[in-house]
Amino acid sequence: MTITNNNGALSVSIHTVKATTHGRYLVCRPATSVAAPVLVGFHGYGEHADRLLSEMSLIPGAENWLLLSIQGLHRFYSKSGNHVVSSWMTRQDRASAITDNLAYVNDVVRSVKDAHNTTDTLVYCGFSQGVAMAYRAAARGNHACHGLVALAGDIPPELKDDTGIKWPSILIGRGNTDEWYTQDKMYTDLEFFHSINVKPETCCFNAGHEWAEDFRESVGQFLCRIR
Repeated sequence: MTITNNNGALSVSIHTVKATTHGRYLVCRPATSVAAPVLVGFHGYGEHADRLLSEMSLIPGAENWLLLSIQGLHRFYSKSGNHVVSSWMTRQDRASAITDNLAYVNDVVRSVKDAHNTTDTLVYCGFSQGVAMAYRAAARGNHACHGLVALAGDIPPELKDDTGIKWPSILIGRGNTDEWYTQDKMYTDLEFFHSINVKPETCCFNAGHEWAEDFRESVGQFLCRIR
């Protein structure tokens, strides 16, 4: 790698080192004391676990699930400076970040299942940037996954080359005016799944890059069938 300054170019080598950090996650227990299925959520870029948990709690039937919202490890301040928000990763040292994030999610899910009365049913749910994490956790996580909800985000490219993945039931959502997760991106994802004989459910609704009531209704029905 070359770095330039006023005196010319510097030849440098790049190194990485494993570091230990603490992650944050939120748990909302179900309304009853009986064993509950687990719904794990991954927020979007510049958001936090609190916001996604709030959205998940509005899903019809969510009170029957243990809700787990995991916050990305990379924290920073919002543009206003009033909130601490997070992201999951950047393109820098991408492979290492994916490995770190998967290990983090595996540890969180294990800790929650050890600490609470849960069934074996596990569903991952992602919004925007968090969709990639939901796909990765479902495909390569240590815990058996029974469902995947992907709202406004596409499949990570590295998973398309892995023919050994056993995909769970999938629900893909998109707002009709979403300018980030475009119609073409959604069609590309569906074409990929159809090419491997996987048939996701879909929900398109009148909104943008966001949660909407119509989508929450579809998620509620999807979870009811899995539960």
